[in-house]
Amino acid sequence: MTVETERQSSRADRQSLEHIRELAAAEDREGLDAVISALEPSEAIRAILRLEAEDQQSVLTTLSPPEAADLIEDAPDEQAADLIEQLTPTEAAAIVTQMQSDEQADLIADLGRSEAAAILGQMEPEMASELRARADYPDDVAGGLMITEFLQVGENATVGETLDALVENAEDSDDHFSRYVYVLSPLGRLVGVAAASVLAAVPRTQRVADTMVPPLFTTPSTGLDALRDFFEAHPIAAVPVVDPRGRLLGVTRRTAVLDAITDRTEREMLRMRGIVGGDEVRSLPLATRTKRRLSWLSINILLNVIAASVIALFIDTLDQVIALAVFLPIISDMSGASGNQAVAVSMRELSLGLVRPYEVGRVWLKEVSVGLINGTALGILIALVATLWDGNAWLGLVVGVTLAVNTVIAVSIGGTVPLLLKRIGVDPAIASGPILTTITDICGFFIALSLASLMLAQLT
Repeated sequence: MTVETERQSSRADRQSLEHIRELAAAEDREGLDAVISALEPSEAIRAILRLEAEDQQSVLTTLSPPEAADLIEDAPDEQAADLIEQLTPTEAAAIVTQMQSDEQADLIADLGRSEAAAILGQMEPEMASELRARADYPDDVAGGLMITEFLQVGENATVGETLDALVENAEDSDDHFSRYVYVLSPLGRLVGVAAASVLAAVPRTQRVADTMVPPLFTTPSTGLDALRDFFEAHPIAAVPVVDPRGRLLGVTRRTAVLDAITDRTEREMLRMRGIVGGDEVRSLPLATRTKRRLSWLSINILLNVIAASVIALFIDTLDQVIALAVFLPIISDMSGASGNQAVAVSMRELSLGLVRPYEVGRVWLKEVSVGLINGTALGILIALVATLWDGNAWLGLVVGVTLAVNTVIAVSIGGTVPLLLKRIGVDPAIASGPILTTITDICGFFIALSLASLMLAQLT
């Protein structure tokens, strides 16, 4: 992108923001709905997050509730809660009512207790009660991921009645609604599932129960990994969620599970980089962002002191071989990079269920094979650079051997530590990076300075 193109894009963004602000100030609902709906979801939410709080409130109250609900659904979770909290309980309830059921539950769960209670108090009692129950489920279990927009019919319902109901509600529902019909017994228990494609091919007078198949189902407490395994084993788009009595509570979609796994992986990657306490975007309050980053950076100070203490033990050697100091950061950085590659692969395989915490031995052998090859290649390369730079082949030998050995150590730690931490119940996303960095720095500095001490006569 050229400078001129960037300027034009920036100018267009400012004009779009000002236009949105003007429409909201004029309470032009039709115009504002048209502008927001014409934007890509990411562009729309980016625009509203750049407005001042007063303007954000004006936009949300001017938009029609369905359009405002779509906007809130596209916002990151914490920002969605912040936007809703700016509104009165009546205004917020009108928007929340229009949101998809799983998004409603996530939003209510992210709100403060008093704010959530105030909004629920403005909703119809039955809807509020159901939403309150759904919000109690964690967002990484079937109960927290399920939706309640589905078609359920009794065993005596006819195909014609069911198809008419599908058509009548299809416009206001997602694709899943028009794919499956859930058949309930007179006591409300799930007894079968019928595919809409099958119903369309049989006489309208036939009972839906005659076309149904026995249901696969899960419970509200089923976790994300178990849901992933379920959908890998069964080629269906959604699974019913039932209570202990077999009564249908909701439906968890395959796409919702995949999205949740992606979100979890992104959060874990953020925690690996020292950002803890949730997803961070720059529209969060300064104090919140600072606290989240500083909490882990403070711990890193202590870890780096440990690594630095190794250098202090060999200060005399380092004084005599000053050239070695140039290569210590390179050894540390390259070893850390190799180890972080191994951490990333292990974290991804854990998230996808491709490896189990007890498979430490298998993972270690896989990583050692890569580490030996890459370590040797990197060691030879850095040895040549050191020799050409200093003119001393012994210095090249020291840094080359150190990087080769430390690469093997780094990938061994990076590949296995996430599994070990997971096995003992510690979040590997938070602890793997600092453990890797500290150990590889200590080992790298110790190996390099020990070899240098042994070869001091050749190096000076």
